[in-house]
Amino acid sequence: MVALKLAACGCGLALIYRNSREAAQSTAAAARAAGVAVSVIRADVSDEAQVRSAVEQTVRAMGRLDILLNLASGYERTPAPRAVDWSNAMDTNARSAFLFSAAAAPIMKSAGGGRIINFSDWLPVSGRPRYREYLPYYTSKAALKGLTESLALELAPEILVNAIAPGPIIAPPELSGEENAEVLRATPLARWGGAEEIAKAVMFLIETEFVTGECIRVDGGRHLF
Repeated sequence: MVALKLAACGCGLALIYRNSREAAQSTAAAARAAGVAVSVIRADVSDEAQVRSAVEQTVRAMGRLDILLNLASGYERTPAPRAVDWSNAMDTNARSAFLFSAAAAPIMKSAGGGRIINFSDWLPVSGRPRYREYLPYYTSKAALKGLTESLALELAPEILVNAIAPGPIIAPPELSGEENAEVLRATPLARWGGAEEIAKAVMFLIETEFVTGECIRVDGGRHLF
């Protein structure tokens, strides 16, 4: 949804994937149908060399780099977290955003500016480790909030850096009716947001000229409970 919203606005896209090739190709086809240039690149987002290569390929294909969306995320339940669970969560959710931002920032600065948008989670942004057995995930998303704030300071004034912290956006397919009812009861707006709400938040952070270092919760007011 985010990629197609950008395509509808005329933005060329570089779609970077590791395992979800079919989804990337499907999104690319839809974006090309909207009339924009699209490049599909495979990379391990935790590998610095591959990240730098992906950014370089993007610039070669598109001629410029104005917006970076750090969407890579892993959400795993870890009842008894091991060192590997910690490393995987930190690499996927936090280190990847740092690597892409470090590679993209000099290019954006040389062109006069840009936007970096990270994706955290409503719980760590609210300072609430509400659910047990997600320790590496929660910590990595909290680190992403800190990274967003630090990068915003480091890269100002040319580059604005913000984050989106989603709440109940799309119901998981395995969610039971009782679990779904509980989510709705705990959400003041009493519904799931839908991917369109994330796309709207992305567009706001792209278009704003005076918001940086913010982590915007898109959670239907869930953090108020």
